[in-house]
Amino acid sequence: MSRFLVFGRHRLPLSIFLGMCFNLVVAPVVYAATGDDFSRTQVWALGLLGIVTLGVSIYLFFVMFIPEKF
Repeated sequence: MSRFLVFGRHRLPLSIFLGMCFNLVVAPVVYAATGDDFSRTQVWALGLLGIVTLGVSIYLFFVMFIPEKF
């Protein structure tokens, strides 16, 4: 029970950490696709922007089609 409360209270830092870890996979793909047009900082920002956009899209999809939960 206490383990569940720890994950419940610290959900935002855990989400940010997992997003950054996922960006370690996404950033090299974006960097390879763009070539030398963007710097590594810009690629990291584009990767995070893509992850956030995907997350918000999924959230809004569920809010539109399952509004009773929210």
